[in-house]
Amino acid sequence: MNKQYLRDKVKTIEVKERKISELIREMQDVSFQGRSLGEAYNVLKKMLLDKDTTIIMGISGSLSTAGMWKIIKWLIDENYIDVLVSTGANISEDIYEAMGASYYKGSPYIDDSELFKYKIDRFYDTFADEDEYSNMENLIYNFAKNIDSSKVYSSREFLWKFGEFLNSKKIFSIVTSAYLRRMPIYSPALADSAYGIALSKLKIYDNKLVAIDATLDLVEISKIIANSKKTGVIYIGGGVPKDFIQIATISAPFYGLENDRKPHSYAIQITTDSPQWGGLSGCTLEEAVSWGKISSQASKITVYCDATIALPILAHSILESKIKRKAKDFNEIL
Repeated sequence: MNKQYLRDKVKTIEVKERKISELIREMQDVSFQGRSLGEAYNVLKKMLLDKDTTIIMGISGSLSTAGMWKIIKWLIDENYIDVLVSTGANISEDIYEAMGASYYKGSPYIDDSELFKYKIDRFYDTFADEDEYSNMENLIYNFAKNIDSSKVYSSREFLWKFGEFLNSKKIFSIVTSAYLRRMPIYSPALADSAYGIALSKLKIYDNKLVAIDATLDLVEISKIIANSKKTGVIYIGGGVPKDFIQIATISAPFYGLENDRKPHSYAIQITTDSPQWGGLSGCTLEEAVSWGKISSQASKITVYCDATIALPILAHSILESKIKRKAKDFNEIL
């Protein structure tokens, strides 16, 4: 019998007192997605300890309504990520709570017409007060009324201005943290959210157009990738944030690189989507190698898991690791 495949044993988990980081290390020796999550912790630690690596995070889905936004904010505050690319929803629906409103435990098995009657919005098993949600939209609207509309903004420029405004109001959200740390934050599909509602209201009622050009976002993030020795990516879900970061590896060579690609050296993907439907959110990191978006030598892992399970475990494990990391400064190239 050829024993080459029978070298690394699966190790049974024993129940005992331990830290979360100790548990996740032991999970590397179990099977299925437990092992994948353990391997993701390894890849994440390598990224954080590699001083040459710029870490870019892409977030999609409904993380902020699900109680995850303070983890993203913590990653920014602790310099564990250098660039954030988000859906508009995740960087507006955190503001709803940062303003003092709450999300509530609900149920997907309910009469939604009843919720509509009482102005309660549902996110699967979570409820929100529509009046409070409108207050958040109006906050964005009132901010946008007072900014210079004579120029065209990247979403990063717009969001930094908004972060400054939020900080003055003592509303401490993801965008506020990005502003305070001067960390680039992009939302290429910003209009697909409360921001779109607020800015379209501004155009209709005040005849004021705040122009945000997503191609400027791509120019900026491409410059960041081109000027980084290495890049590592963390994808929570997929959608526009993931594809935007991947595409930037192709446009990065526009800024003086000799190669026609600048593939990522590290990659972690946490998703509940699967690849056989052909969609971007489920496509594998291996598929991205064929495009030159991820290096064939990259340290990479996909975890097929709900982010509300995987993200808190990874974050607390990193907290216990006590890794210290310096912020990267991109101001000269933006």
